[in-house]
Amino acid sequence: MRYQPLSALFYKNNRNKFCKNLTPNSLAIFNSNDVYPISADSTMSFQQQRDLFYLCGVDQEESILLLFPDATEAKHREILFLRETNDHIAVWEGAKLSKPQATKLTGIETIYWLNDFYRVFQELSTQCDRFYFNTNEHYRQAVETQTREDRFIEWCKKQYPAHGVAKSNPILQQLRSVKEEEEIAQIQQACNITEKGFRRVLSLIKPNVWEYEIEAEWVHEFIRNRSKGFAYSPIIAGGNNANVLHYTENNQQCKAGDLVLMDVAAEYGNYASDLTRTVPVSGRFSDRQKAVYQAVLDVKKEATKLLLPGTLWKEYHVEVGKIMTAELLKLGLLDKVDIQNETQEKPAYKKYFMHGTSHHMGLDTHDYGLLHLPMEANMVFTVEPGIYIPEEGFGVRLEDDVVIQKTGEPINLMKSIPIEIEEIETLMNN
Repeated sequence: MRYQPLSALFYKNNRNKFCKNLTPNSLAIFNSNDVYPISADSTMSFQQQRDLFYLCGVDQEESILLLFPDATEAKHREILFLRETNDHIAVWEGAKLSKPQATKLTGIETIYWLNDFYRVFQELSTQCDRFYFNTNEHYRQAVETQTREDRFIEWCKKQYPAHGVAKSNPILQQLRSVKEEEEIAQIQQACNITEKGFRRVLSLIKPNVWEYEIEAEWVHEFIRNRSKGFAYSPIIAGGNNANVLHYTENNQQCKAGDLVLMDVAAEYGNYASDLTRTVPVSGRFSDRQKAVYQAVLDVKKEATKLLLPGTLWKEYHVEVGKIMTAELLKLGLLDKVDIQNETQEKPAYKKYFMHGTSHHMGLDTHDYGLLHLPMEANMVFTVEPGIYIPEEGFGVRLEDDVVIQKTGEPINLMKSIPIEIEEIETLMNN
């Protein structure tokens, strides 16, 4: 692996925290993701199922984790099933984890090969009353493909109809939303790699550069610093393209006088970072661009101060909306009539700032977190306000990743990445 893995103790602690939330005599199952086909014999690069990774650190396909705290035999309270390697696989794909390597990585003593799964599972099914299935209940999930987990759940329900069932996801939503220091260090490393990419591209951005040329410079720097690459599909949006929130074509030329919005960040060890910067293609902001940029930056600074323990996500966004409304009035984009005609469901500021300000960050770019629960220390959030003005041909979004503290303002994991107008212009003109 390219990255430095976290300690086996970290994963063992995660399993212990999870198991404390299970009802008695329950067995929880976690399957790795599929390797997804493209066409012919081509496949997409493997991405591990993040819950399984959180609980054991295994980054290998066809892996299964069983957690059964009340198993009759102590050795069956934590079991990892792995694809058995052989000389043929080693030649064509590279060696897979051996049993001793898996134990060292995960802290799990009982390792079986995958061909033993159904035999062992049948034995354990006679001892448990309930299965915990790992369904995807993230508020933004949009899964259209049947996953390896889905197929297992379907098989298990048919095979064992008398067993009770429960959900792992609500437990993991709470556990994963509050980060341990080791996780924050991984996210910080992803942010540090992202900073290197940003500083690299600033010297490339000039009139007539293509968006995909900028994208190439980002990923070059990421990979050479032990990242697998982008944490999510990169957005390199010159000029009016910035007003398409999820613009990913990255196939246009950047014109003199325009801004280019870059929503790009690295992953490290399967942990994501999430950055947005908007810079002038010609190296200098116009007066109007400066005014809008500074408004977005001011909203970001004020919004960050609101990320405190006890804050509710929905109430936070209402307060950020008020701050944004004041800035839009100063810019002349809203007037008193707009404010008089707004409703709670359709506030006036949404015309120019239509997305949320913050989301959880971690193993997923839009990470786990139950939004109805108050914020806690060691949660990691983005802060990403934007103002989008299609009629003026540009948009500005700025984004950093921050860690909520027990007291005081959050710590900005991207504080060393240039964001102030003068610093951006100085770096681009050196």
